[in-house]
Amino acid sequence: MQLTTDIKQIILQSRETAIRAVDFQRVLMYWHIGKRIFEEEQQGQDRADYGAYLIKELAQQLVPEFGSAFSSRQLNWYRQFYRTFPIVNALRSQLNWTQYRMLLRLDDADKREFYIAESVKNNWSSRQLERQIYSNLYERLLLSNDKASVLAVVKFSLPEKQIFAS
Repeated sequence: MQLTTDIKQIILQSRETAIRAVDFQRVLMYWHIGKRIFEEEQQGQDRADYGAYLIKELAQQLVPEFGSAFSSRQLNWYRQFYRTFPIVNALRSQLNWTQYRMLLRLDDADKREFYIAESVKNNWSSRQLERQIYSNLYERLLLSNDKASVLAVVKFSLPEKQIFAS
């Protein structure tokens, strides 16, 4: 029955939208935590020592109440996240924390921007983004005289659902 099919589709789309909204709120929370840590560090006398102490002390206070998402290692990621993406309005709601963590590992800002744009345009999952980064898509495109062919191979390697989503 068409009505049932339509309603199922509405339910599935709403669930996906809700999941993305929650994921993005988590990304924003991590950004704000990173910003606050960074601002506090800038007031310290000896930044390197103070930063390490600050994060360790914060983790000891936060982990018992909020869990391992606020360990020293994670707090360092949040600080790096803020430093890499200092403009909150530039964050993309289509990307989740796992994708942003992968992007943080890229030293080249142009390369990072390329993968952000392609992830959003092609609705890449975290796994698809990881696969494209490790297959050096950015470098292959820079070296290629036939960029359309390289991008066609990327589209061919994505699941059918993702090809039609772009």
